[in-house]
Amino acid sequence: MTDIIEVKNLVKKFGDITAVNDITFSVARGEIFAFLGPNGAGKSTTIKMLTTLLDPTAGSIALAGFDPKHDPHAVRKSFGIVFQDPSLDDELTAWENMEFHGVLYGIEKKVRRERIEKLMTFVELWDRKDSLVKSFSGGMKRRLEIARGLLHHPKVIFLDEPTIGLDPQTRNHLWNYLKDLNATEGTTVFFTTHYMEEAEKVAERIAVIDYGKIVAIGTADELKKKTDTSSLEDAFLALTGRKIRDEEAGAADAMRQRRQVWSGGNRR
Repeated sequence: MTDIIEVKNLVKKFGDITAVNDITFSVARGEIFAFLGPNGAGKSTTIKMLTTLLDPTAGSIALAGFDPKHDPHAVRKSFGIVFQDPSLDDELTAWENMEFHGVLYGIEKKVRRERIEKLMTFVELWDRKDSLVKSFSGGMKRRLEIARGLLHHPKVIFLDEPTIGLDPQTRNHLWNYLKDLNATEGTTVFFTTHYMEEAEKVAERIAVIDYGKIVAIGTADELKKKTDTSSLEDAFLALTGRKIRDEEAGAADAMRQRRQVWSGGNRR
């Protein structure tokens, strides 16, 4: 199985602060991969570099064979993303949100509309396609964001805390959708979460990052064995400590950086 994401000696500095400090890892094509770390550990900064929102200070990235710094358009066509914070337009219908995304990615009209119907049916929202998004529950919005992120048939989907604030039933449904997608279409899933049971239940491998460095990587069982613990949460605490952390460097620029992905720069 070939690697779809390759990261080598990646560094990101904000002034005197090193948010990501010489990390190296890879993700196999079709893998479900979890990225765990305390607040300020560097996980969101890493995802921003993988998804063209930030340029690395040093090191290299290859996503689906492309370099985000030198070939951002090809990289953007290769991935979908679901942000931690809602990114839908509440004043548009579910269909209009999907349609707008498809137009931005230059998907031909007939293919676009067939794909919208398939994905909205997949996430059980087809019957609400003409409803304004502002009338949706949090779980419905998350499902629509996942459908939108998959519209251009990406090779990788990034999910940054996709189930935060959702009830256990909705969280369970969302992961079932994603596991089914991974199984049927071979989509690589790269996610962050604070729910240890999600990482253990869903991910094939887990990378733990702390203070900008990857401190361990492996299956949940391998991490527990490495730390001589009986649960993933205990393993995580053994690897990262119990100190409460601040938000990571560069968080204040997150909205500005995020807009770059949905800006006109996405148009081909």
